[in-house]
Amino acid sequence: MTTDPSDLRFLRRAVELSRRCPPSTTAFSVGAVIVGADGEVLAEGWSRETDPHDHAEEAALAKLPAGDPRLRGATVYSSLEPCGQRASRPHPCARLLVAAGVPRVVVAWSEPDTFVAETQGTALLEAAGVEVVELPELAAEARAVNAHLLG
Repeated sequence: MTTDPSDLRFLRRAVELSRRCPPSTTAFSVGAVIVGADGEVLAEGWSRETDPHDHAEEAALAKLPAGDPRLRGATVYSSLEPCGQRASRPHPCARLLVAAGVPRVVVAWSEPDTFVAETQGTALLEAAGVEVVELPELAAEARAVNAHLLG
C-alpha cells in the first residue's frame, strides 16, 4: 500500500508539534493536527499546551466549536496513538475523537505500555468505526521526542 503524501506531511507536522511539549517524566510528548476533508488545517495541539494535563488531541479539539460539523469529515494526525485510558481526566482521547465524529485517525507510533498496562486507543476507535492508519516510517521520530521516557 502506498502512503498518501499528504498523510506524511500532516503527520510530520504532528511530530514537529510534539517537540513543543514541556518535558514530563509521567506523560508522553505528543502533537496532533486536525485536517478537514478539504485539506485545510482546522486545529493543532500538543501535550501540556495550556494545562499540565492536556493531551494533544484534546488540546486541538478544544480549539474548535463543540459539534463542529467539519469534524465529521476530518482526519486527526497524532504522533502517538490516542489514549484509550487515562487518570488525569474523565475521558480518554480516543473517546473524545469518537464523540466528535472524527472518521479517520493517522498515527506514527502505537502507545507502548510505559504508563498503562493495556493500551486501548486503537481498539476503541476501530470498535466505533473510525479508520486508524499507522505510518511506522515516522515512528522513530515520534519515539525520539520521548527518548527520556523509554530508557
